[in-house]
Amino acid sequence: MTTRRPQGQTYAVKLAAPAPAQAESDVTPAVPASVIYKLLGFTAAMVFAPIGMYFLTIDSIFGGNTTWAGITAAVTANVVLFAYIIVAWREDQGDRQAEANEREKKAQ
Repeated sequence: MTTRRPQGQTYAVKLAAPAPAQAESDVTPAVPASVIYKLLGFTAAMVFAPIGMYFLTIDSIFGGNTTWAGITAAVTANVVLFAYIIVAWREDQGDRQAEANEREKKAQ
């Protein structure tokens, strides 16, 4: 079996050659930190709020009725979910408005 070798060069010459210059890499994060913090906050709320509401209401409000406490926990989870959707939607509208303002400034 033959090996592939650069034409007219040996492996030693090829390895001794300097490496080509690399272009600058973009190291900015793909997602802003504020978005990550919001996601972490809503994730914690999605975990702890329904569980907390369940145990808070099971004895103090519903007198041991687990069905109503479970319904309260489910409603709480939905409230957190809808709150996240509204926050994300408003943030997206803000981004679109900023882009429109930039395009408007460039057009002038």
